[in-house]
Amino acid sequence: MSTIKSVLIVEDNRGDARLLQEMLIEEGLDNADVTYVGRMSDAEEHLAAHPADIILLDLGLPDAQGLDALRRAHEAAPRVPLVVLTGLDDATTAMEALRGGAEDYLVKGQIEARGLLRSLRYAVERKRLEDELLKEKELAQATLNCIADALACTDTSGRITFMNHVAEAMTGWSFPEAIGRPLTEVFRILDAKTRAAVANPGDIELKHSDDPFLSSDFLLVRRDSGEIQIENSIAPILDRDGTATGAVIIFRDVTAAHAMTQEMTYSAQHDFLTGLPNRGLLSDRIGQAIAFAARHQAQVAVLFLDLDGFKHINDSLGHPIGDKLLRSIAGRLENCVRAADTVSRQGGDEFIVLLSEVQQPEGSANACNRILQAVAEAHSIDTHDLHVTASIGVSVYPHDGQDAETLIKNADTAMYQAKENGRQNYQFFAPAMNVRAVERQSTEESLRRALDRQEFSLHYQPKINLRTGAITGAEALIRWEHPTRGAISPAQFIPVAEECGLILPIGSWVLREACAQARTWTNAGLPETTMAVNVSAMQFRNEGFLDGVLEILSDTGMDPRFLELELTESVLMRRIESTAFILQKLRESGVRVAVDDFGTGYSSLSYLHKFPVDALKIDQSFVRQIDATGEAAPIVGAIIGMAQSLKLRVVAEGVETLEELAFLRAHQCDEAQGYYFSRPVVPNQFAGLLRTGVAAEAWCVPAAETSEAVASQFLPAT
Repeated sequence: MSTIKSVLIVEDNRGDARLLQEMLIEEGLDNADVTYVGRMSDAEEHLAAHPADIILLDLGLPDAQGLDALRRAHEAAPRVPLVVLTGLDDATTAMEALRGGAEDYLVKGQIEARGLLRSLRYAVERKRLEDELLKEKELAQATLNCIADALACTDTSGRITFMNHVAEAMTGWSFPEAIGRPLTEVFRILDAKTRAAVANPGDIELKHSDDPFLSSDFLLVRRDSGEIQIENSIAPILDRDGTATGAVIIFRDVTAAHAMTQEMTYSAQHDFLTGLPNRGLLSDRIGQAIAFAARHQAQVAVLFLDLDGFKHINDSLGHPIGDKLLRSIAGRLENCVRAADTVSRQGGDEFIVLLSEVQQPEGSANACNRILQAVAEAHSIDTHDLHVTASIGVSVYPHDGQDAETLIKNADTAMYQAKENGRQNYQFFAPAMNVRAVERQSTEESLRRALDRQEFSLHYQPKINLRTGAITGAEALIRWEHPTRGAISPAQFIPVAEECGLILPIGSWVLREACAQARTWTNAGLPETTMAVNVSAMQFRNEGFLDGVLEILSDTGMDPRFLELELTESVLMRRIESTAFILQKLRESGVRVAVDDFGTGYSSLSYLHKFPVDALKIDQSFVRQIDATGEAAPIVGAIIGMAQSLKLRVVAEGVETLEELAFLRAHQCDEAQGYYFSRPVVPNQFAGLLRTGVAAEAWCVPAAETSEAVASQFLPAT
């Protein structure tokens, strides 16, 4: 029990005050500081300067009566316990004093020493316990106000008994306004899906419901009618006997979290660039369409679409323009189909269109025609009018597959057939296409082992100086001898190697082998000639390309001045800045660069001024038409004239007839290669050509002589 060290007696009757002092001393408080004052003003002055453990207060003072005396004493010493003194007829006042904060009351004339001390000690102890409870309550309230979740408590009638600050902010109700109000008035909840009002959660919990209300499908209607998506949980408040005396509801704002979840779900199912469904969502929808079609004897069509010419635009104008073009195409595709259909982007420039509930093949064909026309129309992107076309492959359930994966694969196969048929068309899948797809897969698998098994070799085709007849160089051409399938044409395996990335190790091998062979011929005392090697787009764009070329030259000991790399126009026009940098570094090292297949690309001729190139190679498709139709003759003549004005060497490819040769000589073309002079031959045969100098003396004949005279001095192709 608490020790009493100081007592203040506020009593205007000196006799009564002295009696109280004597009783306290009699009961052992002789060491306590017992002070007596007769007026409330004196008590206030004393308490301002001296502490007290307890106050004995007469409610009938000259300057304070009844509850006013109690109020003033509390104000002067708010944390000091009070025991009031009343007369026999003041029982009502005494009870009011207890309700006003007094710890106990004593009736004058009935006080005895032991009872007086016991009353004081009990009063002090009760006050101590009350203070401790108050501290715990304040701590609990401070804690509840600091938590991030909103909290509200109710009594058994469902009325608010407490709300923390977060609950006030979320509901729009302050605690003083909400206390005593029904929970359903302050905490209005709707079902987010049906918008139906939800029953009082406190009532549900008090009825021992098994539903903890843990859900994010609820809306809290604020006092200002605003709505917040919430998640909440409820628990009963139990007394010692386990009887529910109320409920506590904890709820939190999950609006942002719910929006983020929806956004993440959307992102996981849609293409980030176009907003179209991605492959995963498309597969689900194809599965649903197949299930519906199976029940209703309908068909499902899958259209696999690949853009023609997109890569050129993307590389020459940049990815931002390419991205805008893809979004434009996505919008047009959506406008070409019904609401029940699905347009999906698979990545890059590939799209898939799902046509659900197709009744006749004509429906798919009509959709393909609409798409081909829509895609081909000019796309106005920034300051550009861009043109692309599409190739489409079509597969149909149930004939071409029973599931999404098979239908997509077969539509993809048909799309490649559409490209082979000239592009900007559509092809329905046919089983025979799978045979070609299997062959392609087999080619890819064999390619992966061909380098290790040393199945590749190089043949060399001579380039001839059209003024002197001397061999000026060789073009290295790869050959593949498959152990079981025999010779496989480069036209068959090079595209496969480019698609699967194997062109990088194969291209590096070709360059190293060609440089080593050129060095071998030089070491054997043969005339030094230029070695031309074709470089694919993937090789040229590889970040290690430049270092790889210089390393091979160093390893093989080949003079860089005799290496000529052949690149197509489309390769040069991609990423112009980096292309110019690489070409400049090659020129500084001594390596030459030739533009291969000139005239077949889509680029502007302005690059011939920008890039350090050394030669143009006229594509064989133009050369072959010189004497066949005559239509290409002006083109070939123009190319030669333009190259001469730019001081570029001109090489004609695919020369096969005397008439072609005569035309090229007459227009002062610098060099030529083709079957007319020699087929590509193995290294030993080419060494023999270098020794004998293929028909070198024939080129001494003036160009003005008849073509027959010139022809008689040529050696036949071997």
